[in-house]
Amino acid sequence: MSAKEALLNVRNLNVAYNNIGAVHDVSFDVREGEIVTLIGANGAGKSSILRAISGVIPYSGAITYRGNDLKQIPADQIVARGIAHVPEGRGIFGNLTVLENLKLATWQRKDKEKIASDFERIFTLFPRLRERKKQLGGMLSGGEQQMLAFGRALMTDAQMLLMDEPSMGLSPVLVRDIFQTIAEINKAGKTILLVEQNANMSLHIASRGYVLETGRIVLSGTGKELMGNPRVKEAYLGG
Repeated sequence: MSAKEALLNVRNLNVAYNNIGAVHDVSFDVREGEIVTLIGANGAGKSSILRAISGVIPYSGAITYRGNDLKQIPADQIVARGIAHVPEGRGIFGNLTVLENLKLATWQRKDKEKIASDFERIFTLFPRLRERKKQLGGMLSGGEQQMLAFGRALMTDAQMLLMDEPSMGLSPVLVRDIFQTIAEINKAGKTILLVEQNANMSLHIASRGYVLETGRIVLSGTGKELMGNPRVKEAYLGG
């Protein structure tokens, strides 16, 4: 597939909770090798879009990945097809060790030799996880838990990562580290759809972005274009 072709297509997506609309007629695409960010206030529908793509909530509209329709595909099979979701709040298993959390992510994989090399790759990317591989996930710091959430998604061998608020609750220093890591993961060949409240940091690393308000896309452009947009500056970049 050409880098210019859409890896993920979302068309006329609608999501509702108890008949109350959260996402309204949203359409966008993500091309292979990109970081695409969705920015907007709380309640704008960003996380609902990621949940729809990963198959954990119902929706109307069309979502295709590598040209294949994802509707009615169970969430575990969407992971097997190459999309991994790093949820808001990290979602790690606090009663399992770091190593057990990572091993769980490989349950559908058959490529044992590559699994072994992927473990080494994760521990090279996140040396802290190597140091703490026998420690329970619930005993890790917030930043370490986010590293573990990233590592677990990468251990699925997915080609596309959906990242939901990866900087939430982290100190400014750790936020910078997390965004540097996201950029490194992208440079290593992963396509990323990023939902993030920190619009400044996300637009800095994004190929392109979409701005959502009350469940609708109101602006789109390259990361640089959106950072220079007066409306985005005022609403999301502190003027």
